Amino acid sequence: MPSPARVPRRLSFLPFRGSVAVAEGLLTWAMLHGPAWRRLLPDVYVHRDGHRPDDHRMWCEAVALRLPAGAAVAGRSAAYLWGADLLPRDAPVTVLLPRAARMRPHPRVHLVRSVLPDVDRTRFAGLPVTTALRTAFDLGRQGPRVDALVAVEALLHRRVVKLPALRAYAAAHPGWPGGALLREVLALAEPLSESPMETRLRLLLLDAGLGPLTAQHDVRDARGRFVARVDLAWPALRVAVEYDGDHHRERAHFRQDVARLNALRAAGWLVLRFTADDVLRHPRATVALVRQALTERATTPVAR
Repeated sequence: MPSPARVPRRLSFLPFRGSVAVAEGLLTWAMLHGPAWRRLLPDVYVHRDGHRPDDHRMWCEAVALRLPAGAAVAGRSAAYLWGADLLPRDAPVTVLLPRAARMRPHPRVHLVRSVLPDVDRTRFAGLPVTTALRTAFDLGRQGPRVDALVAVEALLHRRVVKLPALRAYAAAHPGWPGGALLREVLALAEPLSESPMETRLRLLLLDAGLGPLTAQHDVRDARGRFVARVDLAWPALRVAVEYDGDHHRERAHFRQDVARLNALRAAGWLVLRFTADDVLRHPRATVALVRQALTERATTPVAR
């Protein structure tokens, strides 16, 4: 029985240029055409044990090996590297190319041409990427409006971008495409928003005229003791709205949620909870429920 082929350590899990590996005597072209290796892009390979088809980071690493000088991973791919996961795993890698640069199109690569000065490029985990500030600036200019707001707030929540710095950057770059959308996004942006669905829920309520509201509000009882933090609140009316993700269905979270809701009720708060289905498929019903709760509390306030 033949022994398995030896895998050079430096090629065991990360993508690499096949021509470089062959030139350095680590592999032969015949080996690369064998079952141990997967071809990702022209001249870019990875060992089968490191092949993770749904891992966007692997594809970013592969594409980075093909980037011309001055280019960078950008857009939602850059946001992913900065810690804000906004894309499906099968999404192509977004690349920002300086106008004079050339790169061959590929189904796994989404090419965008734009001005890209050195100050807007950096390296993150060894990969050339647009800075977090430039990434937020670019995503905030790309519609639809809710997606632009989700992207900006996700980066703000990761604390890789600060809202005053983004506003200053936008003011220093007038006339760029999507500037009007970005200004609207910056006026709405809430750094305390903790998830994309929370952002979508908040925007739904604001667009329905149910603002102003407070994000991540700390509820305290009559003695000033902390009770809970709620996603969205109208403190004067003691009404809260929360987004429930899948983790709330776990048994431990369910028990904690019951105790938390009881404590909020004892403090005089009315809490409405919504799921992704409520926000995305039944927005009118969601708005109607919140509007009704606010109207009832405004006309029959709870005794303090």
